[in-house]
Amino acid sequence: MNVLAIHAHPDDVEILAGGTMALLASLGHAITIATFTAGDCGSRELGPEEIAAVRRGEAARSATRIGATYVCLEMRDLAIFNDDPSRRLVVEVLRKASPQLVLTSSPVDYLCDHEAVSTLVRDACFAAPAPNYHTSAADPAPPLDGIPHLYWMDPVGGTDREGLPVAPDFVVNVADTYARKREMLSEHSSQREWLRQHHGMDDYLDAMERWTRERGRGGGFSHGEGFRQYRGHPYPQSPLLQELLGNLVARV
Repeated sequence: MNVLAIHAHPDDVEILAGGTMALLASLGHAITIATFTAGDCGSRELGPEEIAAVRRGEAARSATRIGATYVCLEMRDLAIFNDDPSRRLVVEVLRKASPQLVLTSSPVDYLCDHEAVSTLVRDACFAAPAPNYHTSAADPAPPLDGIPHLYWMDPVGGTDREGLPVAPDFVVNVADTYARKREMLSEHSSQREWLRQHHGMDDYLDAMERWTRERGRGGGFSHGEGFRQYRGHPYPQSPLLQELLGNLVARV
């Protein structure tokens, strides 16, 4: 099965779904990790093109840790908007990855980029099977056979913009792949200083571990990642991700 995990910036997928991606990869599924931007605003010392080059390399090395493919849509930080050109770009990424399963950002999160990505991916999943929705790519991929299963990852920290909890539908037990998740995130070393300066987080790895442990407790696990399934009409209703992971899933 083809799985696409797509979020705004390098390191977002690792923080919120790295353990689940490692589990799916270990089961033999083909994983694509995509980011809308290369993280061009993620430094005080380096210019946008310099830090973007660094972060593309970090994201590619992280994906390699689980045998995944990394793709960047080459948008810019704080400049992701829900418009037609952006939607067509996302549709082309979906058609090239040809996923049956898509995981993306929460529609409610602390950052505008995350929320815009959620809407764009939701609508691109609807459009990707429509043959008359053209992307203007130089070498366009064929339309999807159908709308893929769509899941929201947790918002960062498991809360909305006001700090209120956002409850997942279910939690995935990532205890067995937590070490790999941490290895994946550790590839994004350029972010430690940026997050310390801009977010007031002293160690992004420790913050990720706290969030992963907290989400795991809700499912009775030492480490967990939360997800919600989007079941709007006419998106698939069957619990595909839950079925793929079986007893590693706990409803909450």
